[in-house]
Amino acid sequence: MKRNIKLTIEYDGTNFNGWQIQRAGTRTIQGEIEKALHKIFNEKITLIGSGRTDSGVHALGQVANFLTHNTRLSTTEILNALNANLPEDISILKSEDVPQKFHAQYSAKRKTYRYCILNRKERCSIQRDFNTFIPYKLNLTAIQTEAKNLIGRKDFRAFTAANPAERNASIEKNTVRTIYKFQIQKKGAYLYIDIEANGFLYKMVRNIVGTLLEVGSAKLSKGSVKRILLQKDRSLAGSTAPAKGLCLIKVTY
Repeated sequence: MKRNIKLTIEYDGTNFNGWQIQRAGTRTIQGEIEKALHKIFNEKITLIGSGRTDSGVHALGQVANFLTHNTRLSTTEILNALNANLPEDISILKSEDVPQKFHAQYSAKRKTYRYCILNRKERCSIQRDFNTFIPYKLNLTAIQTEAKNLIGRKDFRAFTAANPAERNASIEKNTVRTIYKFQIQKKGAYLYIDIEANGFLYKMVRNIVGTLLEVGSAKLSKGSVKRILLQKDRSLAGSTAPAKGLCLIKVTY
C-alpha cells in the first residue's frame, strides 16, 4: 500500500504562473515540487493541492498531499530533501504521514486568506510584492459596515469569474459559499483583510476586496454589497484587486 504524505507549504508567488501545472516551460509551484519529488523518489508523483492559487498570489499555509511507494525515508528526511531540491521561493514547513483517505482538496473544511493593503501617500519599495498600494484615503468605517453583509451563507456569483483553466468554465455551477469570519484590522499604514470560508470561487477574494476598496473611496454607495449579492451581477461589483496583496494563510481539516 502506498504512503500518503501531507505537506504544508509556504511560497512567494511573485515569479510563478500560479499553483497548477500548465504548458511546458511555464513555472508553477506544483510543477517545481513535483520535479523535486521525482528526483527524490525516482517515481511519477502527482501532487494534490488544497486549491489553485493564481499567478502572483502567495501562501503561508498551503497544503498538499501525494502518494508514494517509498517507506524508507522518514517524514523529516522527506522535508529536508524537498527543501534541498526546491528554489528559494518555495519552502516545505511540515511533512507528515496521513491516512489513505486524506485528500488535500476534498478533505478541507475551511480556508483562510489575507489581503494586505498599504494605505499611505508613499509607496513601499521593500514589501511591494506583498501588498497593494492605495495612496488615497479610505473610509474604514464604510468598508467594515459593508463587509458585515458578506458573512454567512450567500450566493457569491457576482464576485467570481469564469476560470479559463477549467473545462466548460462558462457552464453554470454552484456559487454558494459560507463566510465564517471577515476581519479587518488596521496596523499603522497597513490594512489587513482576513476571510475564512468553507471554500472560495475563482477570484472571489480579490473581487470582494476590489469592491470594498470602491466602497472605501466612495465610488460605491452604502448598501452596495447587499444589492450586488441580491442581483448576482458581476458588472455591479468593483474591479479585481491585484494578486500580489493576497496570501493563503491556513487550510483547516
